[in-house]
Amino acid sequence: MGLAENLQDIQERIRNSAARAGRDPGTITLIAVSKTHPPDAVAEAARLGLTVFGESKVQEAKAKIPLCPGRIRWHMLGHLQSNKCRDAITLFEMVQSVDILELAEELNKKADQASRTLPILLEVNIVGEASKFGYKPEKLLADLNAINNLRRLEIHGLMTIPPWTPVPEKVRPVFAKLRALKEECEQLLGAPLPHLSMGMSGDFEVAIEEGSTMVRIGTALFGERPKAV
Repeated sequence: MGLAENLQDIQERIRNSAARAGRDPGTITLIAVSKTHPPDAVAEAARLGLTVFGESKVQEAKAKIPLCPGRIRWHMLGHLQSNKCRDAITLFEMVQSVDILELAEELNKKADQASRTLPILLEVNIVGEASKFGYKPEKLLADLNAINNLRRLEIHGLMTIPPWTPVPEKVRPVFAKLRALKEECEQLLGAPLPHLSMGMSGDFEVAIEEGSTMVRIGTALFGERPKAV
């Protein structure tokens, strides 16, 4: 199938998943994960009505974004190094992968220099996978107030990347734990956190059933990533 057919299929699955959970599908944002895909693929997706795109590497985004339609909103999804924070502030509307206090402090500093406020999500490594970045839940709770006190950052919610499995149902407990952690964070902060970014091409339907407000979809939308030459 082509991009238009893929998008139609994904949107239908989002609607069906939302219906099963008794949710309004309009509360779920589809983030088109465009990493390794060229600007013309991004432009085609934008013509089909997609407005939010995600990249995982600052250098790739820095080269690609100027070649893409200007109305697109960009989210940083991948691990962010402190020395890339200045570029991230310029390129992205939101950083979804804040995983340590020191990174938050550097983003706050660069946002202050740029006189802007930066929405962020805190990335959580729910099951403690050694191969993945992200806060351990207990460390996140310990750092939460310090991050919340950084005046140029706005905590909008949590993000996670679950363990890969060919059986989406197996990661339902991971998504449920992130939702529960968000509720715990809301109690600590005394304020609502609007977003849970969870669910990708293989498991987004389960994520929506567990409360996701942002699904990050690349392969199911664009097809397999181009092979490196």
